[in-house]
Amino acid sequence: MQAAEQLVRKQFLIYPGQIKKLNLLAKNRNTSAAEMVRKAIDAYDPDATGDLSESELLELVSTRVKEAIADTRKTRKQLERTLKLMNAKDA
Repeated sequence: MQAAEQLVRKQFLIYPGQIKKLNLLAKNRNTSAAEMVRKAIDAYDPDATGDLSESELLELVSTRVKEAIADTRKTRKQLERTLKLMNAKDA
């Protein structure tokens, strides 16, 4: 790890599921969540062809689709509540 005085505080918004995953990964590797984020940034290469197998890719896509569905359901519920409140005010 680089010297602490070179570190810069930065805030990011991430999903609760990502927080759980990050904390679990950090705990399993006996390190901090911040160190896991730094390692992920260092390892990320958007131009890499990737070494994921077909089953790993399908699992990744499946996970992302499930997250999108859950987010969509949550948003629809919020919209329904808002519309009910708006209709109640109009009545």
